Amino acid sequence: MSYTNGLDKPSDYFNTVLYTGNGNQRNITGVGFQPDWIWGKNRSATGSHNVIDSVRGVSKIIYTNLNDAEATDTSSFNAFGSDGFSVGSQSNVNGNGNSIVAWNWKAGTSFTNDASATGIGTIDSTGSVNTDAGFSIVKWVGTASNATIAHGLGTTPSVFISKSMAGAHSWGVYHKSIGIGSTTLLNSNGASDADATYYGGTSPTSTIMGLGTANATNASGDMIGYAFAEKQGFSKFGSYIGNGNADGTFTYLGFKPAFVILKSSTSSADWELADNKRTTSGGNVIDKELRPNTSGAETGGTDGRYIDFVSNGFKLRQAFGNWNGSGETYIYMAFAENPFVTSSGVPACAK
Repeated sequence: MSYTNGLDKPSDYFNTVLYTGNGNQRNITGVGFQPDWIWGKNRSATGSHNVIDSVRGVSKIIYTNLNDAEATDTSSFNAFGSDGFSVGSQSNVNGNGNSIVAWNWKAGTSFTNDASATGIGTIDSTGSVNTDAGFSIVKWVGTASNATIAHGLGTTPSVFISKSMAGAHSWGVYHKSIGIGSTTLLNSNGASDADATYYGGTSPTSTIMGLGTANATNASGDMIGYAFAEKQGFSKFGSYIGNGNADGTFTYLGFKPAFVILKSSTSSADWELADNKRTTSGGNVIDKELRPNTSGAETGGTDGRYIDFVSNGFKLRQAFGNWNGSGETYIYMAFAENPFVTSSGVPACAK
């Protein structure tokens, strides 16, 4: 099978960069594009996961492991560049001598939706979108009432991550494998919360995202959301059942992954995040982990094999409750390093 959707080079739309902090203002390059969503973490030390985007502004920080309202911090990220970004002295993203990771997504095309004029949604939204990559950043003023907003993707989102900027409220994660009757909280290790108030009983469509009365999805005041639609050979969002075995579950993606984030939806377990840059060997065995709902430093390297990133998916390599508990259901988001077979017929191979 070949792919002809223009995503033969996934690193044009998503890329991970690693660098060593120096505690001083500096430019980080090598992303390959001007990022619109950056998620950074100090791998060496305890500290929050810092998230910025081009819609809210480079100095506006939210933290995946906290329910805190948005903070203004010019010492964290302080500029978007054509091939990366600039950081200041803040230890979470530039601790002196520390190993740092930043995950980067490209949106780039601005949109504004006046709901009353277009008839799309019930409240206005603005944002930035990349329809090729199936990614948009959406900002709206929450109403604490059932509502819908335009997301700009032109296709139905599989995942929608939301956060109040104005209040100390949890992050909501809509995932198609769970549906609109539940959400999973990014800053929590809890199982998915079955509660219809998150999305107001409205399923997402190619034009709108449903919002309910819950603070995680539609609190009064400014809200931000990150919407993702599947793109063949670039991204996939689904679920798998763990087998509790070192010869773990294999999940077919149709590409070699560059980034996987996953969470048990059925029990209390930390979120887990793996990428193709943070490995001991540099090969397809990923043995280092970060947990988006905690401030902990990176673990692994000597703990054994967690997950294999293979040419067409990922395979769990440890009987571990956060990844591969017996009979547990896990939801995941995955982005590609390479499609399994490109539009020119070139296969992707494990390292």
